[in-house]
Amino acid sequence: MFGLGTILNVALIIAGGICGMLFGKKIKEGIRETLTTVCAVSVIIIGIGGAVEKMLVYENGKFSTTGGVKLILCLAIGGIIGELIGIHSGVIKFGEWLKKKSGSSGDNSFVSAFVSASCTVCIGAMAVVGSIEDGISGDYTILLTKGILDAIIICIMSASVGKGAVFSAIPVLLLQGSVTVAARFAGGFMTEPALDNLSFVGSVMIFCVGLNLMRKEQIRVANLLPAVVIAAAWGFISP
Repeated sequence: MFGLGTILNVALIIAGGICGMLFGKKIKEGIRETLTTVCAVSVIIIGIGGAVEKMLVYENGKFSTTGGVKLILCLAIGGIIGELIGIHSGVIKFGEWLKKKSGSSGDNSFVSAFVSASCTVCIGAMAVVGSIEDGISGDYTILLTKGILDAIIICIMSASVGKGAVFSAIPVLLLQGSVTVAARFAGGFMTEPALDNLSFVGSVMIFCVGLNLMRKEQIRVANLLPAVVIAAAWGFISP
């Protein structure tokens, strides 16, 4: 079935979020703080792992790194574009709107939970590759795998930082659904170098999300989103 992968992914995120909310109400504050730290560390490690996988190269019997200049340029240019457009402010406003519509006006952590969770589950190669496969051949295997991982992450996040994390299902539906529809009509438009670059820069942004979960000083990760587009374009221009 066309689009089934995104539907399953969204359903798993909602299921994981509901489980986390039910579980979170029954645990002590100290345990909630520990779960928040566990979630933050896990997201940081996932981000580091994805970035190192693309940067580390083994040649002539020794390891070296590559892509440093690409990373800096993509993040710098993308960050400037994001700041000028005001993506972060737009996401915050959408989160505030969801907060009111969901009757969560008294939840001070709703918006931050929504933003952090959305950036975690939306950024990455699995979302793009899985959506393309779903659109072209109806193969939802990658998105189903991603959905299971997302469900675990959102379960922990909703238990520790609040129910705003559950609403990350909305941007997942919009993003992956759009890519699936585009792939349905445009075919396999993403090249391997473009996907590698997307995964590389996206992993660094996931690392930033992990830092946000641990610090009061927040990185405006949403404003870095154009960096992913620039990285993918770089893969087309200079594979």
